[in-house]
Amino acid sequence: MKRKMWIFISIISLAISLVGCTIKPTSTSLTTVTNSTTVKATSTLPPVSVPAAVSGIETTLESIYNRVNPSVVLIQVTLTPSITNPGGGALGSGFVWDNKGDIVTNNHVIDGASSITVTFYDGTTVDANVVGADADSDLAVIKVNPSGLQLQPVTVADSTEVHVGQLAVAIGNPYGLENTMTVGFVSAIGRLVSANQNPTGSYSIPDIIQIDTPINPGNSGGVLLDDTGSVIGVTQSIATSSGSSSGVGFAIPSVIIQQVVPSLIDTGHYDHPYLGLTLTSLDPNIANAMNLPSGQRGALVVGVAPGGPSDKAGIKAGSTSFTDNGQQVTIGGDVIITYGDQTVKSSDDLITYLTNSGSVGQSVTLTVLRSGKQIQVQVTLGLRPSS
Repeated sequence: MKRKMWIFISIISLAISLVGCTIKPTSTSLTTVTNSTTVKATSTLPPVSVPAAVSGIETTLESIYNRVNPSVVLIQVTLTPSITNPGGGALGSGFVWDNKGDIVTNNHVIDGASSITVTFYDGTTVDANVVGADADSDLAVIKVNPSGLQLQPVTVADSTEVHVGQLAVAIGNPYGLENTMTVGFVSAIGRLVSANQNPTGSYSIPDIIQIDTPINPGNSGGVLLDDTGSVIGVTQSIATSSGSSSGVGFAIPSVIIQQVVPSLIDTGHYDHPYLGLTLTSLDPNIANAMNLPSGQRGALVVGVAPGGPSDKAGIKAGSTSFTDNGQQVTIGGDVIITYGDQTVKSSDDLITYLTNSGSVGQSVTLTVLRSGKQIQVQVTLGLRPSS
C-alpha cells in the first residue's frame, strides 16, 4: 500500500477518480428493448424449486425494503451560481432521522443550494432548509415541516461491529430513479476517504466502509443497511473511471454519523479535534534509515503546524530528506506509537483514534520515539481550522 501524507487527514492518490454520488438532472431517457419474434415453448422440463436459503434471503430483503424505504427520500436542489458552480440543479438521497422533520444527507448534496425540496416514497413533496452542515465529515441535516407527514425515522446500528463479508443493502435514488434498492457485501473496513479541501490542509473521513453494493450518482446521502434493516452507514462516493459503479463504493460509518448529526441539529456545526500534524506511516525502509528496528511501526511526524496543539506540546518534526519507494519523505522526527492507551501502528490509526475518541479541549498522552527513546507528551487537542 502506498504511504499516505496527512495534515490530520490523508490525500488518497488513486489511478481512478473518487466521485460523490450526486447527479445533475439530464435529458437521458431509458429505452425498453422487446423481442418481436414469438417462439413457442416446447420444453417439458420440471419447474425449478427454490432452495430454502435463497427463499430466506429474498424474504429478508423484501422485509428490509418494506420497512426502510418509507424513511428514504429524494432530495432535489437548485444551486446558486458561483465561480466554481454554474448553477442549475442536482439530485441526491437522504433519510428521516427523527419525528421532528430532521433529514440526514451528505454535505456535497446540498452544498451551494439556494432551494431544496424533499420527495417521500409516497410522492409527497415538501420544501426543506439546511439546519447544519459539516464539510469535513461530508454530512448535513436538512429540515422539513413535520406537520401532516407520517415520518418514519431509521434505526441506527453500531458500525464498529461491521465485518467484511456481511450483507450490505443500499436504498437511494441512483440517476434520480426513486426508491431503488441494491444488494451486495461489505468488501473492506477501515478505509479513509478524502472529504474536503481547504486552505489549511486536506482532511479525510476514517473508518469508511467499502462495499461492492452498486451505488451510482444520486445515491449520495442514502442509507447503507445491515441484514436487520438498521443503518450502518451513509452512501457517499464511488471509485470509478467511468462515472458509474465499478464495484467499489464507500459509506460514512454510523459511528461518525451518531457523533456529528446531533451536533448539527443542536448547533448547526461540528467541532473536530485537531493535533496540527503532518504524518506518514513508518515503514521498514524509513525505520532502517532512522536506525530503528525494521519491525517498528507508528506514525512519523513530518510536519508540525506552527502554534498548533502539538507545537505547543513540544512534538518534533524531522529535517532530513529521504527517498522511499520514489517518494521524498522528511525523516528524523518523532514517531507516535500510542494515543492514550491505544497502539498506533500507522498514521491511519492515529486519525481514527482522534476522530472517534478525541474532543476539543481534551488532554491526551502521546507516547513517542525520539532518537530511539520513548517519551510521553501531553497534548491538549485544539479546534480544527475551519473549512
